[in-house]
Amino acid sequence: MHILRVPVPDASPRSLDPSAVGRARWLLLGLFGLNGLMLSSWLARIPAVRDALGLSTAELGLVLLTGSLGALVTISLSGVLVTRYGGRVGLLLSTAGFALAFTLIGLGAALGLVQLLAAGIFLNGVSFALGNVPLNVETAAVERRMRRTVLPQFHAAFSIGAVAGSLLGAGAARLGVPLVVQFTATAAIGTVWRLLSIRGAVLEPRAVPVAPLLATEGTGGLANGGATGGAGGRVAGHGPVPRVPSALGAWRERRTLLIGVVIMSAALTEGSASDWLSLAVVDGFERPEAVGAAVFGVFVASMTGVRLLGTRLIDRWGRVTVLRASGAVSFVGLLVFGLAPRLEVAVVGVVAWGLGAALAVPIGIAAASDDPVRAAGRVSVVSAFASVAALAAPPLLGLVAGYVGARHALLLITVAMVVSVSVARVVARPREPDRRAPVATVGASTALPVQPARPASFESTCPSPVLSEKVAAC
Repeated sequence: MHILRVPVPDASPRSLDPSAVGRARWLLLGLFGLNGLMLSSWLARIPAVRDALGLSTAELGLVLLTGSLGALVTISLSGVLVTRYGGRVGLLLSTAGFALAFTLIGLGAALGLVQLLAAGIFLNGVSFALGNVPLNVETAAVERRMRRTVLPQFHAAFSIGAVAGSLLGAGAARLGVPLVVQFTATAAIGTVWRLLSIRGAVLEPRAVPVAPLLATEGTGGLANGGATGGAGGRVAGHGPVPRVPSALGAWRERRTLLIGVVIMSAALTEGSASDWLSLAVVDGFERPEAVGAAVFGVFVASMTGVRLLGTRLIDRWGRVTVLRASGAVSFVGLLVFGLAPRLEVAVVGVVAWGLGAALAVPIGIAAASDDPVRAAGRVSVVSAFASVAALAAPPLLGLVAGYVGARHALLLITVAMVVSVSVARVVARPREPDRRAPVATVGASTALPVQPARPASFESTCPSPVLSEKVAAC
């Protein structure tokens, strides 16, 4: 008999304890909210940062570009870190990076040093990339253990935090709070918050690369090309098993790349609002900074409402239909904002823009996380697409804004919405035929029936497989 021998990962009761799952869910909701708060609180002050440094619109776009560059050069590394060492390493590194980044941004604005500001924005992008992959992988794990769709709620928490951050930024602007005071205080609070949350938020301190055992191919090896550890093994009666897929292997997967296109469009749609909406209101309608920040808050609030209801929408209509409808609504909303003659009409467009932008990212992340074994690598790939979008958008929009204004420059994003709708079918859950369940032997003596593959709807709700007798019950 051919035997598959694999190292036993952490299968402690804590990883399957419902109370631990519930605690992780709330801690992750808090971390997503914190990310939104920190991001929006400084984006709402972009007009003040521009004025403090005397930057033109095009120059500001180039400075903002450094953050996207930092995220781009880091995102693949984040996938490797999570695949090899688990989520805690990435989250701890991102915590340290965020603390330093916000301090540098505040000092750069206060001292009038563009280089220092750019360094802080670059490090902010690096830190976001280091933390984004483990956060999304852990939320997908929570969803599988809870056996119901909850992933959009985490993105709703991000949006709620962003609303609070935009209000914080607007209030700080109205009260004349110095930029350095706001940013250093945010850095200190954020560091403490993260350090108190990380341990309980990560259900699997180390990666658990044995999930492919649940879907063994009859032609040899494991389903999805997965295996464990370093060396390959054998499954009873089925020949050699390939090695664990590397985090970089997802770059060769057509479906993952097309999901990346969806995420890229979502990043352009949502990110352009984050970078330029408040400035477009200030310059396009000749309103004060606080009004621009408040309109950005309206955009984020509209996204939040849909994300809170997103689980029901997706469960009822499916990912593809919801994604297509979202793109159409955002398209119309952005046209209204860009062409509106008055601010009141433009705000209506902002609401529609936010409603349509709400679910694209959660749907893309969920599609990339369908297979828990490859989730970290695939999430890092689609996140890299988002970084490319963020890399290209600031200088492009800044250049165009120099000629037609920021408000009309944002109309370019409608092209991305059309592309997203055209490839929407790729986010559908993959379906696999049922297979008979061969038996694999794990470790020295533990016999474990290898379960047949379930339909994707079951896979999305089944708890993340852990190497124990409890797998069979799932």
